[in-house]
Amino acid sequence: MTCCRPSDPTVSRLITLLSADTAAVLTAIETARASARAAAWEHAGQHSPDHGITAQNPIVIDLDATLVTAHSGKESAAPTYKRGYGFHPLMAFVDHGTGGTGEPVAALLRPGSAGSNTAADHIDVTRKALAQLRSTSSIRPGKSVMIRTDGAGASHKYLTWLQGQRVSYSIGFGLTDAMVTALAEVPEDAWSVAVDAQEKVRDGAWVIDATGIVDLTTWPTGMRVIIRKERPHPGAQLRFTDSDGLRLTAFATNTIRGQVQDLELRHRRRARCEDRIRVAKDTGLTNFPLHGFDQNRIWLAIVQLALDLMAWTQMLGFTDHDARRWEPKRIRLRVFSVAGRIARHARRNHLRLSKDATWSQLIVAALTRLAALPAPA
Repeated sequence: MTCCRPSDPTVSRLITLLSADTAAVLTAIETARASARAAAWEHAGQHSPDHGITAQNPIVIDLDATLVTAHSGKESAAPTYKRGYGFHPLMAFVDHGTGGTGEPVAALLRPGSAGSNTAADHIDVTRKALAQLRSTSSIRPGKSVMIRTDGAGASHKYLTWLQGQRVSYSIGFGLTDAMVTALAEVPEDAWSVAVDAQEKVRDGAWVIDATGIVDLTTWPTGMRVIIRKERPHPGAQLRFTDSDGLRLTAFATNTIRGQVQDLELRHRRRARCEDRIRVAKDTGLTNFPLHGFDQNRIWLAIVQLALDLMAWTQMLGFTDHDARRWEPKRIRLRVFSVAGRIARHARRNHLRLSKDATWSQLIVAALTRLAALPAPA
């Protein structure tokens, strides 16, 4: 299976032309993506991320930043906090849950020196992500949408803004010495055992709702803090805020109902966002190939388009197969690289695959599902 690929100079010239009016181009791309996303989710039905969402089972938007190294003097590239040099984009992904992958809904290209916990950047990306979801018929502002990120999002300004948007959140939260001291007074029987990814008891880990234990008077009303303590992994280094040889981690949430173990497990599943970042780097985010900052902003939008198309193809074509969770390297090897031949018969084009090819039946089934979808209006 092959396709025509434009040359690198052709791509470069096109992006340079588009960068003459970057704001208008990005707005047009975001509008088109939102419309296409709504159509894809409608066609997916019960397999879509927004199927059956409620305040207790919200659609999850994960935010995370990553470092992209620049190997030459590109515009706005800067030293990073890890002593590298390049860019520090912040991205947002819709989590498809355990049965799928995810898809990007917003991204912000930033210099490498951009701060990890910049509230303005988090607000900007979250606003764009919510705008992508508002095109779908089932999404309305409220607790059926949850924003999930690490401690970089734990700023007063960002959490207050999220509260004003009336969305749910689950945000990593840094503990102070005073909080750790207050926690030391809590009796052991106040802690509940934690659960693992299979929702079974996790040996050596405990959780507690510390909302009434630590001082949260300066934080938004209705915010809860849930803390986990666990025995560190062999070789792990403890931090100053860890206590009695146990690793302490915390997160803030405005979810009122639910068992504390379930809420803590829901927050730890934020780690799937790391998979989305890895997939993005396998789909063009490994580096920014152009010199101009606006050119690379458009490149980042193209990366998101590629990720969207991949996610929608898996969601609509591989609904009942583990291929829906395959990452780019695997799906390219097993699906996109299979040898095929285009033949024309009865005024129609036909793709002919070898019946002995390992994944030919999977490919045919996926193409049949995609061909059966209604044509866009």
